[in-house]
Amino acid sequence: MGEAIPFPQTQPRGYEWLEGEPAFDPEQHLQLEGPAEVLMLADLGYDAAEIATKATPVALSSPFRMLSDEGAAVMLETARRLRCFTRPAGERIERTVRGGCYRSRWLRDLCLSPEVTAHLEAIYGIEIAPHPMPVHLGHLNYEPSQIDRAIDKWHHDTLPLDYVLAVTDPADVAGGRFEWFGGTKHEAADLADAGQQVPAARTVAPDFAGAGYAIALHGDMVVHRAGPLDEMCERISMVNGYVATDTTIDEQSRTCDLIEVDDHETLWTEWAKFAAWRSQGRLATLVEELEFTSDADAVIAELEHAIGDAQRAVAEMRSRERGMQHYGG
Repeated sequence: MGEAIPFPQTQPRGYEWLEGEPAFDPEQHLQLEGPAEVLMLADLGYDAAEIATKATPVALSSPFRMLSDEGAAVMLETARRLRCFTRPAGERIERTVRGGCYRSRWLRDLCLSPEVTAHLEAIYGIEIAPHPMPVHLGHLNYEPSQIDRAIDKWHHDTLPLDYVLAVTDPADVAGGRFEWFGGTKHEAADLADAGQQVPAARTVAPDFAGAGYAIALHGDMVVHRAGPLDEMCERISMVNGYVATDTTIDEQSRTCDLIEVDDHETLWTEWAKFAAWRSQGRLATLVEELEFTSDADAVIAELEHAIGDAQRAVAEMRSRERGMQHYGG
C-alpha cells in the first residue's frame, strides 16, 4: 500500500470547501468487513494471456460493509450537499458529480483512507494506491430525471480498479439496481455491435444490505451498470478509483473519454501527472534491469515502452477526441 501521487495542496479554480463538515474519523466512520465471495476474471471467460497483463486476476467481490451507520449518514449528507454540482457525463450518465474531493474534506479523506486501501488490497491481492487523478476519487452518480432512463448505461470503467458504494439504502429505492454482466467486455462489445442488449439471463444484481455497503470491482474488465428506477426517488452511489502501484502492467485507463466530462482546469494537469508517474516508474525499472546488449532495436523498444504512457497522453491531448464508451441500456 502506498501513495502514487500526493493529493494537491491547492484547489483548482472554481472549487470551494464545504463548510461545517465533520472530520473524517476511521474509527467512527468505517466498519470494514470482508466479502463473502470473490470472483476471478477467468470466471467471466477471460483467457490466461489477457489476464496476465492486467492489474489483478480478481474480477469483483460480493457486497461487503465499508461504512458504519454514522459514516453512512455522513456520506449521504455529503452527497446531498454536493448535488448542486451535478452535470452530465456525456450521454452515458445524466447526473454525476466529479471532483467532489476538491469540495469535501470528509469525502477526500474517506477516498484516501489507508484503512480502506489496505482492505481493498486484501481483496485484490496486490499493492494499490488511490487513483493519482483526483477526478476519479469520490465520483457520485444520482438518479436521472426520467423514469425510463438507466442511471448509468452498460459499460466498463475508464480506470482499472474501484469500488461502488451504496450511498442511499437500496431498500428505500425502487429499482436502480447495480448489475454486472457474467461475460467479458469483448462479448458485450459484440452484442452492442449486433444491436443486442446484455441478456438478462447473464446479468447479476447483487444484494447490498444497506447504505455504506460496497462492491470491489476490476472496473476496466467487468461490464456493469446502474439500471433504471421503477419509481422516481432519490438514488445515489459513489465510486472511488485505485491503481496498482506496479507500473509495469497495463495502464487500463481511457482518460481521453474524460475530455467531454471533466473540467479542463483539473483534467489536463491530473492527466499529465498520471502519465508522468507511470513513465517514471517504467523508466526506473529500465534503469535497474536493462542489461548490456548490442541489439539497438531491442533497447529502443524498451525505451519506447517505458515512455509509452506519456507519449500516448500527449497524442490524445492533442487530438482532443471525445466520447464516453458504453454498450447501451
